[in-house]
Formats: sequence, C-alpha cells, structure tokens
Amino acid sequence: MPASPSDLRADDILALARLSTRPGAVRTMLGWLTRRTGGPAVLVGDTGRVLAGPEGERDPAVARATADAVAELRRRGAPSAVLGGAEGRPVHLIALDTDPRTYLAVVGPDDPHCGTLLADAARTLALCWRLEQAERARRRIESAEGHSREAVLHLLMVGSVPAAQRIAGALRPALPGVIQVYVIECPQPRRREIARRIDREAGGGAWIVPCPVRPNHVIALVPPETGPPGGTGPADATDPATGTEASTGTDASTVTGPAPTTAPTDGTHPAAETHPATGTHPATETHPATGTAPTTPATPATPAAVRAPADGTAPATPAAVGGGPPRPPHVSLDRLIVRLVPESRVGVSERVALRDTPTAYEQAIHALAVARNAPERRAAFGGDLDVTVLAGPAGYRWASELLAPCLRYAPARRADPGPQELLGTLGSWLSFGGAASRHLKIHRNTLAARVRHLDELLGVPVSRSLAAQSAAWLALRLYTAPQAAAALAQAPPEPTVTLEAVLGTPAAGTWARAQLRPLEQAGPATGLETVRTWLRADARLPAAAAALGISLPGARKRLTRAEDALGRSLLTAPSAKYELWLAMRALGSL
Repeated sequence: MPASPSDLRADDILALARLSTRPGAVRTMLGWLTRRTGGPAVLVGDTGRVLAGPEGERDPAVARATADAVAELRRRGAPSAVLGGAEGRPVHLIALDTDPRTYLAVVGPDDPHCGTLLADAARTLALCWRLEQAERARRRIESAEGHSREAVLHLLMVGSVPAAQRIAGALRPALPGVIQVYVIECPQPRRREIARRIDREAGGGAWIVPCPVRPNHVIALVPPETGPPGGTGPADATDPATGTEASTGTDASTVTGPAPTTAPTDGTHPAAETHPATGTHPATETHPATGTAPTTPATPATPAAVRAPADGTAPATPAAVGGGPPRPPHVSLDRLIVRLVPESRVGVSERVALRDTPTAYEQAIHALAVARNAPERRAAFGGDLDVTVLAGPAGYRWASELLAPCLRYAPARRADPGPQELLGTLGSWLSFGGAASRHLKIHRNTLAARVRHLDELLGVPVSRSLAAQSAAWLALRLYTAPQAAAALAQAPPEPTVTLEAVLGTPAAGTWARAQLRPLEQAGPATGLETVRTWLRADARLPAAAAALGISLPGARKRLTRAEDALGRSLLTAPSAKYELWLAMRALGSL
C-alpha cells in the first residue's frame, strides 16, 4: 500500500530535522531538496545573488532564472510564488523569515507537491541560515578583536603605552599597571583553550594575544595578583614608582640565569622598539612588536637565578570569574597550564611596570628556553646585567654615528620606507630573521630588499655577519637608552668612537664577565668553547658542528645545555647570541 501524502510529508519533515543538526546544515539541506524535488535548490538574496547552493559548480542559467524571479516577487510584494523562468522552467520561490530577506528557490522541480515541501523546509532553513550567519559574524568579530589585541601588544612593545591603554580600555579589560608576561608554547589547536583558562584564572584581567609570528605561542599579560610562579603572592610589595618587585619569594629549586632589571622612574619607556623622537626600533629578538626595552639599572646588578618551583606553590586564589572550576589551592598559574595541556611549556617573566612589557616578553622567552628542558615544563626568569650599563657618552656617540645614515635618510619616493620604517625593519629582522615579514606584514621580497638597503646605508653586512648584527643590535639599544643621551649632553665633544672603545671600559668588562660566568661554571660540554665556536660560525649550527668535529644533533644538544646553564635562549628568538658575541669581544676571547 503506497504511503499517504501525510506520511510522506512527515518523513520529509523528519529528514529535514535530522539534516539540520549536521555541519554545514544549509548546504546539506539544499542538496537534499535538489535530489528530492528534481530541480536545483538555492538560497537567493534580495538582490538576486545566489547565497548558498548544493555542492558542486553553480549553473549560471539557474542564477539568472532565480535573480529574475526574485525581482518579480519583490515587485509583487508577495512572500511566495511560482514564476515562469527561462526556457519555460518554473521557479518556486518562498521567503525565509530572515533579515535581510532571503529566498528559497527551486528551479524546474519534478515534484507536484513542491510547494508544501518548500514551505516546510523554509522554517528549518531559516533557523539554520540565521545560525550560520551568526557564526560568520562571530568569526569576523573575533578576528577583528584579535587584530586589535595584537595592535595593543605592538604599541606596548614600541613604547606607546598611552595609546595602548586607550585601545585596551575600549576593548576590555583595561591594562594593569604591573604585569607578568607568560609565553606558552603549545599545540596550535589548543591555543584558544589555554587562553580561556588563563582568562578565567586571572578573573578576566589578563590581556591574551595569540602570537602573530609563532603559531604555537600564546602571550599573556597577567596581573601579578593572579599568583605568580615561585610561590610569591599578591602580598608581595611593589615599588609604586617603578612597578617592580620590592621583594619576592623564592623556591629551593633554581636554574642559573640572569638578574632582574630596574625600571626607570621617569615614566618613559627606557628602550622600547621605537626611539622617543624618531620612532625607530631597537633590535632585539623579541615578539611581534620587537625590541625589548633596555632598562636603567640604579646600581650594578648581580647574577640572579631562573627559579622553577619544584612544587608550583602559590597562595590560594579565589574562584575564577567566568565559569569553570576554581584554581586548586596553592597551585600557580603556570603549573595549572602544564596540567591542562601536558604538551605545553611555560616561561614567566619578572613583575614589571606596564611600560617595560618588551623587557618582560624577552624574559619570558628566555625562561621558556629553560622550561623546554625542565622536568616540570615551566620556569620563571631572574635576569642579569642589562647591556645599557655601556650607555655612557662614548656608547651613545658610537651608536649615533653607526645609525646616522638611517636617521638622516630621506626616501626618494613617498612610498619608500623612511628612517622609522627602516630601523623598525632592522629591529624586527634581528629578532625574527625571515619571519619578520609576518611581524611587519610585508612580503618576504620586500623584507629582503629593505635588509639589503640597510646593508648599504649602514656600511656593514647586517644581512650576513653576526659581528655586524651584534653591533647593530647594541647600537639600537644604546641609542634609545635615556641615561646615555643625558650624559652625552653634558660631555665635551670627542673624536670618533669605535666599538672597541665602547667594549674596553671597566663597566663593559664587568658586564662581559657576568654574561660568561654561567658558561664557565657549566663544564666543557656546554662551556665557552662550544658557544665560542658557534659564534665564530656566525651562529650557523652546521658550520659550528663541522668545526667542533661532531654531528649536527650533537652540536644542537650542546647548545641546548648551554641554554640551561645561561637560563636564556640561544637557538630561538629572542636570542642571547648578540650579547654573548659582544661579551667575548670585550674580553678578547673571540
């Protein structure tokens, strides 16, 4: 006994309901309608443009027929109709309950009950179409917000703190005055999951940005009250003028590394990626907003340690805002992240003032280099003497002379990069190499042309030589050090200064010995000779391996051990290779 029309209609409605739950429901349902009615089924906008159809190539004749039919239906002001189409093929049209108005159209159907079927399908299709449109809008908003957050991070990295605060205030949350930077290395598909968890644990106060240069990194600016690693808690005092720690708790487990720097108290960003007057970038291997800011030490610092707590203890924090279970008592945020994603590694900076975000980012990257080989997969940074101890009058004069061709450069055409863009390119390229094209949002050929142009302007092969790169890196650091400019203004004129003169001062010797001491104490396998050979090979690992007479994996393993000894990154950016080259040059051992 054949099925009754009511039974067939019930089967059709049930089939549509099932299809509506599948991924790509609209396209799937249109494909089913095409097969069910015997004519192509499409969604058409009120302008006549086909918005969606079944899989496969779209027929231009169908697009013309449906566009004409929609125009006629709008002229009549009716919600549905059967209109004569091209070549005598009728077009069945019914308006969906959407805004803007969208129409379901079937061209030349064979099913005599097509009208009832389309009326039933229109209700389900309207809901699915709204959901898909809402999802597209959500993705667009998410993408726009992501780019805005990336722009805020870039502004912080180049020292434009007020502008970053204004944008962040509109996007929310507002940027905290004192931060710690977390750099989390994790599988790319899990970046969003980690970002959500950090946001919950920080009570909505963290500023989280997926790294635009490295697809497996997440960068988070977290208020210290969230519970920093190393067992320090919200009660740890900070200097109100600088935003730096007055005291910190420590853990018994330590890994050798550098000492914290002190932020200036004049409210300026010491050496962010752009110069206060010219906007030029200093070169340091840092994040998408390159150029970590050298800070002004009040007194010479002594080597400290990278502290990777063995138990991850931290004061208990209140339940997180935004849902999800609260953080377990006495579990630090970095430990929580590696529990959540066992494949992840976490590097955490010292507490710094917001204006010192570039410095904190570099610290977190160096801590991440230690965390990669640490059993607990996490580490916190301690720091050592900053290179701006060399920023006396002679250092500033030498840096100004080296960078003068770029600072005075006048582009021949308006479209050509000016001084700010050229030095920004130099800073980014020293940080990321070829990946600087992603940071600067330029084509790789454009990047290569700019670097060649910098070679010509500066008169040194920064594109090829580690010696030239180290000199350029130091010049950008010293040129943007505020204490150097002040000292130069009071100093009498001197003849041309050389790099040897800058590195030959007692302060430079003290700084250099502090840089190399961890390697001297590490033993021959990861000591000075391995790093020295690598630096002589312009930091090229294959050439260093050949000079050492060992395999490429063996050379990499030695440098990885050197990273552990130094508590700093050598093989990934930002790298300590420029500082080590300068330190060895200052001591005459390179």
